[in-house]
Amino acid sequence: MAPVAAVVSVSASTDVTALPEGVQLTELESGLRVATETVPSVRSVALGLWVKTGSRDEAPAQAGVSHFLEHLLFKGTERYSAIEISELFDGMGAAANAATSKESTQLHARFLDEHTEDAFGLMADMLLAPALPADEIDSERAVVLEEIAMYDDEPQDRVHDVLAEAIYGEHPLGRRVLGQPEVIGSIPIPEIAAYHDARYTADNIVVAAAGHLEHERIVELATQLLSPPAGNGAAPEAYDDPEVESRLRFYAKETEQFHVCFGGPGISRADERRYTLALLDTIFGGSVSSRLFREVREKRGLAYSVGSYTHEFVDRGFVAMYVGTRPENVAEACEIIGRELRKLHAGDVAAEELERAKEHVKGRTVLGLESTGARMSRLGRSMLFDVPVLSLDEMLERVDAVSADEIHELAAELYDPAGLAAACVGRDEEHFRAAAAQVSEALVA
Repeated sequence: MAPVAAVVSVSASTDVTALPEGVQLTELESGLRVATETVPSVRSVALGLWVKTGSRDEAPAQAGVSHFLEHLLFKGTERYSAIEISELFDGMGAAANAATSKESTQLHARFLDEHTEDAFGLMADMLLAPALPADEIDSERAVVLEEIAMYDDEPQDRVHDVLAEAIYGEHPLGRRVLGQPEVIGSIPIPEIAAYHDARYTADNIVVAAAGHLEHERIVELATQLLSPPAGNGAAPEAYDDPEVESRLRFYAKETEQFHVCFGGPGISRADERRYTLALLDTIFGGSVSSRLFREVREKRGLAYSVGSYTHEFVDRGFVAMYVGTRPENVAEACEIIGRELRKLHAGDVAAEELERAKEHVKGRTVLGLESTGARMSRLGRSMLFDVPVLSLDEMLERVDAVSADEIHELAAELYDPAGLAAACVGRDEEHFRAAAAQVSEALVA
């Protein structure tokens, strides 16, 4: 077994003394980081292998390769076939999966603590030594193309990708993670392999684990089983700054409803105002007592699904709202969204509304972190993007500390109707344009 002498330090950007109780971080000589949180009360382990690469890192001719590669991690390695991988996970009683976002790819699993070494070894092999067999790749191309077609047939999902394009245009943040069918159907195996070799490097990988574990043992397994190639040592390239405009994008489709989104620039994932934004989103449309839910659904019955959400990236993010409604209700629903936006932008937030939102956000935070999978994901994202890991008490304190003035300032910055983009999936573009004008005339000027 390889000695743990390969462990040298923690990342200079991370203050280990500030880590919450139970959380430990070690950096190997290769640059690979290992972060764990011990949860003695459970018998399972949630393990994630996180890679700092996603659709944002792709050239247009590679659109979708990160997600396609994530699928291919399950299609066999030099040691195991695709069937053997499935059988091994099933034999451990493990729940295994993977996910790709605009800025990361993760391979993750939950399993009984007694299977930690076997599961780690299998996942490490999948991550670093995919065989990329031609027959499996061709069949998986068809699977991913079906996945893209499935999402195209789900307008309530597709509209969020249309919104990203409306906000960010041709910038990589405006592209959907699933990619383009023509790329998936034709990208050569050597290009997939080259993308893997260039991006799946030690300085781009974080091992995150939470559950019934010992940190030293996870570090030992990472040292023994996970040996990704070293990065080139160069400083990471800065992402291009997207040009954000109040664009309107319409995707024509024969649907029973109009699926409508509005959105605009937000904040980065490391911005300390993220707690303020969580409260604003809760007040506006992120809960069943929110303004949009109450005014659009409960009072008027204009929609079954209505709400708001946010996304944060390394350097920026966006705020958004969604409603799905029948053609005869689109104008009224958009009028209400515009009216509520203007009230929020003006700082019209009552004290009791803010207090209710605080309790809601604190409750969601506590309940979410009762899952070892959620704890593992928090560690993975935090280490991958150099975001401080706070204790539960610290997070709750940050929420409680948000003032009414901070709410008003951020609402004035992010929820200006005149600065929003709009997206719709539906049957009649002119009908949507007329409705969108009630939110902001800039959208149809």
